[in-house]
Amino acid sequence: MTIKSEHLDKADNGKTVPRKVLYLCLAAKQHEGIAASLEGWQVIKANSIQEARAAIYECKFQVVLVCLGDLTDEQRAAFEQLVEESPPLHWIALIEADKVEKGTFSQLIHDYFFDYYTLPLADKTQYLSATLGHAHGLGCLRDMEYEQRRYREECQMVGASPAIMLVFSQIRKVAGVDATVLITGSSGTGKELIARAIHQRSRRRAGPFVALNCGALPENLVQAELFGHEKGAFTGAHCRKIGRIEAAMGGTLFLDEIGDLPLPLQVNLLRFLQEETIERVGGSETLYIDARVIAATHKDLEEEVKEGEFREDLYYRLNVLSIEVPDLKEREGDIELLANFFFRKFTEGQHHKVRGFSRKAISAMNRHDWPGNVRELINRVRKAIVMTDNRLITAADLGLESGEAVSALPTLEQARDQAELQAIKRGLLHARNNVSLAARMLGISRVTLYRLLEKHRLLDAKKN
Repeated sequence: MTIKSEHLDKADNGKTVPRKVLYLCLAAKQHEGIAASLEGWQVIKANSIQEARAAIYECKFQVVLVCLGDLTDEQRAAFEQLVEESPPLHWIALIEADKVEKGTFSQLIHDYFFDYYTLPLADKTQYLSATLGHAHGLGCLRDMEYEQRRYREECQMVGASPAIMLVFSQIRKVAGVDATVLITGSSGTGKELIARAIHQRSRRRAGPFVALNCGALPENLVQAELFGHEKGAFTGAHCRKIGRIEAAMGGTLFLDEIGDLPLPLQVNLLRFLQEETIERVGGSETLYIDARVIAATHKDLEEEVKEGEFREDLYYRLNVLSIEVPDLKEREGDIELLANFFFRKFTEGQHHKVRGFSRKAISAMNRHDWPGNVRELINRVRKAIVMTDNRLITAADLGLESGEAVSALPTLEQARDQAELQAIKRGLLHARNNVSLAARMLGISRVTLYRLLEKHRLLDAKKN
């Protein structure tokens, strides 16, 4: 490898750092003037795929310039493997003009390259330099975005839509208040991730995060799981066991699907919330437990209270602070973000020929209704990565056939109603269900808001 020319950029600390480009020549004819003509660049030349692989391993590049010649099947396979195994880079091809239209080269350029230029360069050098600069800049932005994303994606909380940004804002607010939180939303929307995000941003982050799914255990085992038991408390209790509440001492107890907690146990949980004390099953010792409770449910607990399926006093003890998680279909613009995030998550560190999603796949995902929410998206993306034979994941790979996607497309009236409903919900949420304040925030009269509440069947819920 040889360094031909050099360009220096200013780093944040004021020092100069070189802007590098790797020049890989795979052509029999050596175009020696190319590297020399790239003024303002530190060009590192590699004469073989092995040298290029070593250079990519040793140095950080954003862009690779490749001079293509007649490639054997073995050389082409080796080059494809190099691209697929390398970190994300922008590859730019240099190729003889008469070879561009050949099927083997046009397909190679289409599949792997950011851009291409025909040889000889002649007066195109300045355009090539500009393309290199553009690709280099995009690479730097990608790296910056990746670092920011690593911070933003703590607990996989990904999104930029107004609906999820409101949830992020609520997480920051409730995390600083040591009070009980009730998280509501459909199944698969990520309620446990929100609970973990609250815990990690709270003063209790150094303590344990203990989770229990109240609907996943038989009724006769829930009490022992929550409160623990003493040795000999019941048949099979061969030793003392610490319950989930006690295990959460100093941290956070997350009770998922709280709406499925049996009525007889709701009074015991209420006592803990009121007095912060418990007794193990079969024991008489009263234990003080300092643990924050976050509960979640996909059920309408107000309706459950009306029907006598959930204690009203427990509901109000749990619903001190509340967060409503939107369905995925309500998170405009987030579907592609989430799909790409989980694609990176499932392919990171593995050799996959698949490079991402086709435009039609993205379009199909945006039109799909996502009844299973984020959980469904995760499953479809993971399955597509494993099963696809394509370089880009298609709608068919995701199980979103064109016919299904079209049928999921809402009418204009449905889209307007959905947007109207979400605006009303956000307004009421910001106004803490104060109808007059919400109407002012939405720029409509109080009478109009009541009419819209009745239209969307929200009036009875707000009156209660």
